[in-house]
Amino acid sequence: MIRALRSLLRVRRPGDPAAGPPQPDTTPATARRRLLLAATPSVTRFVLLLLMLAAFGLTLLMVPHPEPTALPDLADRMGRLAPVAGVVGGALLLVALVPRTFITLAAGAIFGALEGAAYALGAALLAAAIGFAVGRVLGREFVAERVRGRLARLDRWFTRQSVLGVVTVRLLPISGFGLVSYGYGTTGARVLPFLVGSVIASAPTAFGYAAVGAAVTGPDEFNWFAAAPASLGFIAGAVLLARWWRAERRSHR
Repeated sequence: MIRALRSLLRVRRPGDPAAGPPQPDTTPATARRRLLLAATPSVTRFVLLLLMLAAFGLTLLMVPHPEPTALPDLADRMGRLAPVAGVVGGALLLVALVPRTFITLAAGAIFGALEGAAYALGAALLAAAIGFAVGRVLGREFVAERVRGRLARLDRWFTRQSVLGVVTVRLLPISGFGLVSYGYGTTGARVLPFLVGSVIASAPTAFGYAAVGAAVTGPDEFNWFAAAPASLGFIAGAVLLARWWRAERRSHR
């Protein structure tokens, strides 16, 4: 009897299982600790990537585009540095989310159909490398830590991708050139197939749009031989999509 009375009168401590579930700590110090834990380096870098892309998008909407007729004078003013400036400047504009169509048209208007297409491809290669590197540094760790389920399978698919897979994704009208480069960097994709596939996918339209850009400033200089690869590119794109679709169906079976 005495032992029973002592057990009833005993003060229950917070850690005692019989005291019920522990109450959550809502003190300001705990809230600050949770915020610090949430603001890990991977989260900070990923937020920086999102802010950078948003800034590029706002700048693209606010900055006016130059007139096509004024573009040929740029090559004369740059002199011998015009090809280097065209490749580097075009790459930086692509990284800043400027559409590749505009870059290629401008390259054709400045340098002509064939040279403009070559410089536009150089700019696309450099921009793909920069965008992939930035996405890998700022976003890969965040994505790798949080992908689950179907997203994890999608990430593994990007990791296994060959040049053909990159070409297929590049030819799909899902997003701009720069955003695709950043997005690939956040996945486990390999850099060499990504760069090769990006150049192959960009080649057909580079020749076609450069020829159109050259025709805008010099209608008599339109080169049908330069525009011909564009039609071949559409055919090649359709063939690649068909092969990819058959490969996916075989893998599911």
